[in-house]
Amino acid sequence: MKAVAMPTVSRVAVCGGTHGNELAGIYLVREMLKKRADGTEPVSVVTVMSNSRAAQLCVRYVETDLNRCFTRAALSAPVSETSPYEMIRSQELNALLGPKASAQAVDLLCDLHNTTANTGLCLITYSDHDWICLHICKHLQREMASTPVRYVHFDIPLNEAYSLDSVGKHGFAMEIGPQPHGVVRSAIFSAMQEGVQLMMDWICQFNSGMLFEGGWVDVYTMVKNIDYPRDSETHVITAAVHPDLQDRDFCLLHPGDPMFLCFSGETLRYRGKEALYPFFINEGAYYEKGVALSLARKRRVQIPSVQRDRILREWD
Repeated sequence: MKAVAMPTVSRVAVCGGTHGNELAGIYLVREMLKKRADGTEPVSVVTVMSNSRAAQLCVRYVETDLNRCFTRAALSAPVSETSPYEMIRSQELNALLGPKASAQAVDLLCDLHNTTANTGLCLITYSDHDWICLHICKHLQREMASTPVRYVHFDIPLNEAYSLDSVGKHGFAMEIGPQPHGVVRSAIFSAMQEGVQLMMDWICQFNSGMLFEGGWVDVYTMVKNIDYPRDSETHVITAAVHPDLQDRDFCLLHPGDPMFLCFSGETLRYRGKEALYPFFINEGAYYEKGVALSLARKRRVQIPSVQRDRILREWD
């Protein structure tokens, strides 16, 4: 594939605390805020505590999930003093980091998250052909020997994309687990810190004019969500994730494999017609959303070599 010339990634946003009980990102952002830029950095980095109220209370959100408030409709909806705090905050963040889908938006937005699921490090994005995000993923996969790194694609149009990372020209959620909500684990914090530093290293090298060779990246495209079995009348959960499936995120699930263990003792098996890859297995925050796990289809995506468009240097 022919090399692609792309604009400089000159403005980067690193956000934490979009969910106030996902502590690795909160503490990493606090550390980053302690280090004030002296104006000599090659990249302008905006560091943001997205939902400070939820972070202070150590809860996922105060009134509504902030990471579901960035659709075009939500960002354009009228707000008042009585509106949910997160709805107001999403429009503030859009004004600071966007506006979404505009030339003024930050070049790259990295939103830091934790999951209780055994996912390793995932870059979650809405595009399977964003060469910047895919090359960053490839770089992390090469450099992070102790942490599995995967690229997860949610096939949703930009105007319906609901999470904070969709505000940037390029963007992803950097999701790392397993880590209980309301807890920080040193290994998870260190992996997130390393991931962010490697991301910044790649951006600086790209901006300096380095050519990054193309290659292949495995992309996991989300197919569907699976809810827990529930009582038909009370809608109460009647089973837990089967022990043979628990913690096996991104391990292929075949038709007939155990999926749930009913509290009565019965095993319920996966009835799908094709083998898919489960992730976010038994995520603690998704009980309220009716999601026991998500299923993805994996394919290899060929990415081109990329290099900064040198013509842009005359205008910097």
